[in-house]
Amino acid sequence: HYYITNNLRMSILTIKCGVSQMPVVGFGTSKTSDPQGAVEMALNTGYRHIDCAHVYRNEVEIGRAFSKTFNTCDIKREEVFITSKLWSTSHRGSHVEPACDKTLSDLQLDYLDLYLIHWPVAFEPGKGSLNPMDDNNVRLMDTQSPSLSETWTAMEKLVESGKCINIGLSNFNIQQIKEVLKNATIKPACLQVESHPLFPNLELLEFCKNNDIAFVSYSPLGAPGRSWKKEDQLDLLDDEDVLKIAQKHDVTAGQVLIRYQVDKGNAVIPKSSSQSRITENFNVLGFSLDSTDMGCLNKLHKKAGPNGYRVYLCPDFKHALPFSF
Repeated sequence: HYYITNNLRMSILTIKCGVSQMPVVGFGTSKTSDPQGAVEMALNTGYRHIDCAHVYRNEVEIGRAFSKTFNTCDIKREEVFITSKLWSTSHRGSHVEPACDKTLSDLQLDYLDLYLIHWPVAFEPGKGSLNPMDDNNVRLMDTQSPSLSETWTAMEKLVESGKCINIGLSNFNIQQIKEVLKNATIKPACLQVESHPLFPNLELLEFCKNNDIAFVSYSPLGAPGRSWKKEDQLDLLDDEDVLKIAQKHDVTAGQVLIRYQVDKGNAVIPKSSSQSRITENFNVLGFSLDSTDMGCLNKLHKKAGPNGYRVYLCPDFKHALPFSF
């Protein structure tokens, strides 16, 4: 599933993503305390895959990092695979291109390597909020109910115009991906979803492999620092089996969890604001997990129940027509 490609001056491990090659270890930018500094550190460490999104509300700061790096450092724009995402208030066909234009302006870019539909649900636009709510604190869904096909057709036009090289999906389930594929002229290049040993998403991964859709894992460590973590939920970084595998390979538990995605044939986007952790997360290509390790990690979700559990449940989406996903 992998090969080394000469990414100008560096040898980068990649997977196929549409018409491009996506570096397998990327850098996530959600809820980063110092977005500009973190992205600059990541690029200088060697990351060549940066994952962004409009809803993270930090693309202006990340754009400063890109501008500084590409104009003053020995790193060129064409060497870095950059992803962003269409937010749910911009699903109407006429809103897609303006949303992409806003992201390109904020990131100070001429094009995106990959643009994803962030969630398969549309919120009411024009309410002055990315997460509009009614007086009862219930999510306001788009009154025009744009179909996934309408949104996807507008995404395809971004490829035709050269603003995006590839387009894809995030947080979609198999049924929703099939709905997009039914009328797509350009097939989704990628699916980005939560995936870690407590929620491996194996059926979804198999579907993507069978349909030549790149699979990207976010929250590969299981979001251990999340504020809504319940006391009885497992912490993968402290799990006995994960720690045994880490000791076996003389690496950290975090590196085992990131490498787990790499050895499944996926790309993975860990995040951090710490230079030491940014470096640690990137240095996962000097070892590999054997079949015993992978078998153990593939069964780990059973500690949390027959299907494991998902960290990002988004309960306020529960009344949306396409829920659950």
